[in-house]
Amino acid sequence: MSSTNSKLARVADNIRILSAAMVEKAKSGHPGGAMGGADFITVLYTEFLRYDPDNMAYAHRDRFFLDPGHMSPMLYATLSLAGNYTTEDLQSLRQWGSITPGHPEVDVLRGVENTSGPLGQGHAMALGAAIAERFLAARFGEWMAHKTYAYVSDGSIEEEISQGVGRIAGHLGLSNFIMYYDANNVQLSTKVDEVDTENVAMKYEAWGWNVLTIDGNNVNAIREALVAADSEMERPTLIIGRTVMGKGAKGPSGESFEDKVSTHGQPLSAAGADVAATIRNLGGNPDDPFAVFEESREVFAERREALRAWAAERAAVEKSWRAEHKDLALKLDRFLSGELPEIDYKAIEVKPDVATRVASAAVLGVYADKIENMIVSSADLSNSDKTDGFLKKTKAFEKGDFTGRFFQAGVSELTMACVMNGMALHGGVIPVCGTFFVFSDYMKPAIRMSALMRLHVIYVWSHDSFRVGEDGPTHQPIEQETQIRLMEHVRNHQGERSMLVLRPADADEAVMAWKLALEEHRPVGLVFSRQNIRSLKTLSTSRREEAAQVAKGGYVVKDAAKPAAVLVASGSEVSTLADGAELLAAEGIQVRVVSVPSEGLFRDQPKSYQESVLPAGVPRYGMTSGLEMNLRGLVGDTGVIHGLNHFGYSAPFKVLDEKFGYNGETVAAEVKKMLGR
Repeated sequence: MSSTNSKLARVADNIRILSAAMVEKAKSGHPGGAMGGADFITVLYTEFLRYDPDNMAYAHRDRFFLDPGHMSPMLYATLSLAGNYTTEDLQSLRQWGSITPGHPEVDVLRGVENTSGPLGQGHAMALGAAIAERFLAARFGEWMAHKTYAYVSDGSIEEEISQGVGRIAGHLGLSNFIMYYDANNVQLSTKVDEVDTENVAMKYEAWGWNVLTIDGNNVNAIREALVAADSEMERPTLIIGRTVMGKGAKGPSGESFEDKVSTHGQPLSAAGADVAATIRNLGGNPDDPFAVFEESREVFAERREALRAWAAERAAVEKSWRAEHKDLALKLDRFLSGELPEIDYKAIEVKPDVATRVASAAVLGVYADKIENMIVSSADLSNSDKTDGFLKKTKAFEKGDFTGRFFQAGVSELTMACVMNGMALHGGVIPVCGTFFVFSDYMKPAIRMSALMRLHVIYVWSHDSFRVGEDGPTHQPIEQETQIRLMEHVRNHQGERSMLVLRPADADEAVMAWKLALEEHRPVGLVFSRQNIRSLKTLSTSRREEAAQVAKGGYVVKDAAKPAAVLVASGSEVSTLADGAELLAAEGIQVRVVSVPSEGLFRDQPKSYQESVLPAGVPRYGMTSGLEMNLRGLVGDTGVIHGLNHFGYSAPFKVLDEKFGYNGETVAAEVKKMLGR
């Protein structure tokens, strides 16, 4: 073992040198933490983490989620030794066109399981992956069991989201979840003990975790802790590794540059350290800082062969299982491929004139019967956001029992959203989560990550406007629709609109919006009403068939041969426009009413279609329950928009409608004024 440990110590020093060299060449980055964490990641990757080096996307591999994305040099260096990155890749850290960005971006085929950067989110995603693993194992057997490892820093622990992760993982007894806390007492501008004196170990123990505290730069201690964590059967494990920031760093005169705030977020030379002296101290050649040690080649070559043997053994086990469980094997393939069952959306029964959240509940009830790999969650609001339409046909996860399909997240919207991202990253499941629309504020950082990673997470937001009523302004979304719809205007790295946002106008649109949401590959936001909405009258065929036009983002719901104006809205305001249109028609003024549940989808239609719906030269009027800018791109600078530019008040929603002018009479009066009549 001493010989093995000696080799691993050399591998760790190699990772330290590569990390420092990468940052030095880039003239930007974070070397210190990577140098301190090198011992743990060396032991993890050379002795514990199981994956197929010839098929990095193997579904039943262990996962490693990096939370502090600024420690990317450590991950890239390790994965380069494993054969997934070249020396040239390391030398192009943080450069244009590089596959080694400053913070890692999900790249499964190279071993990067998650995009990380915003501290705290990475280990919350890991929690989601651990839940997804238990969900699948509960259905297909323990032969597919695997571990989820997360790596967190002092900053990750300080971020409030760690509260949600700690509570949930402990409550569910996720023994497949192993987290390493690199506790080096240094962060970007202070020492940790200047801002935090809590007892982290006791906190996690109180949540029901197995907590181990070790010397994080000691190979034997790391190995023993990982063995103990792997054998734990009842609790998630937190390994607190006391490490040294900038381990091995030296100054010009040979003095130690370890344990300094200055080496956290800049090249060693910028911190005053001597890079050549540091490399020599770590057993490397300053003239060739990107060299791979012979010990590193040997250790990772041996590991590669061991992993290939493990992968072959797993393949044999799976082959035998598939032969004995042919129906289950077909189901597993459907889960992993994302194949969806046939669903007759015309047959979904929804009463007319109901809240769109109620229509959503009806759809979720059908999905509960039809989609066996959908996991629905709610932040303690299932009976109000109506995700209970799904829950009523299944049960919530419990410690030791993941046969249900509902995740009760408790009051923790951001944690819930990040967990959904982790489920999507793991694969094999379709994650859905619900809460009030105003609380999308809490979720926005995770929504942004969903969009950046192009994850199919479906966000269900109910109580979509000031019509929440008596609950008052704290619960009434005014600016939330604007900020969420901005994500439709941000492109992801595939060049698509990074998110789809749909606010349906009535129950039938809600049903068809769900169809779109389910068939997407990007994140989707579904924005539903609390209050009942009168169903729109059909122009020709059935209202459900007509509502299928939500797939175009916008369409005509009430028309006239020669409209004097085009009235535009989404959600409940569409029926208000229809009321106004009837009053105008009684006065001989014919108008067109257009529902635009998604401006992004509408703008992606051919110009000819857009112009057929919103013809040039015809005055436009819009109504929105939020900020006017929700509709400015559709109505144009010369059009009139009735919006809400202030917070709401506490009162029954019908009173608020009257006070704020959300009724047919206001629409008719404002359209006539716009037309000069």
